[in-house]
Amino acid sequence: MACVSSGMWGVGIMSNANSNRYSYLNINKFSSNPSLVLSSSKGKRRIVASGEKESSSMATEIAGVKVINNPPQSKLADLGVTSWPKWGCPPSKFPWTYSAKETCYLLKGKVKVYPDGSNQAVEIGAGDLVEFPKGMSCTWDVSEEVDKHYKFE
Repeated sequence: MACVSSGMWGVGIMSNANSNRYSYLNINKFSSNPSLVLSSSKGKRRIVASGEKESSSMATEIAGVKVINNPPQSKLADLGVTSWPKWGCPPSKFPWTYSAKETCYLLKGKVKVYPDGSNQAVEIGAGDLVEFPKGMSCTWDVSEEVDKHYKFE
């Protein structure tokens, strides 16, 4: 048995023809974070599985550079990252000064950024959301070809 109504798909499954037991699976198809809900007619067990993985994102800040490793897709959607311009470069090393705050999301690549006046490098790579402060000067050391979305403010 299956039904579709107002953004939900549902599937009922009879576990045994001679049983009054059944399970029901709901799938929210319109959510930006699709979810599955499995419930049973017997017992009070309910299992909820989200379409978005548990966020294992971690934020760090070094020399004013903020990095969020693996931000949730919902955060990227809220920021409108896919509508930002794209930029890329091959492996190289070059100086850079930020005349405005830049937020970028790396689609691929690996970079070590060496902020001027700091003894620490900031390592960024594919899946990182990064914020560089206005006025910062640094050296980019690109070890793997970079492709990123970016936005200046």
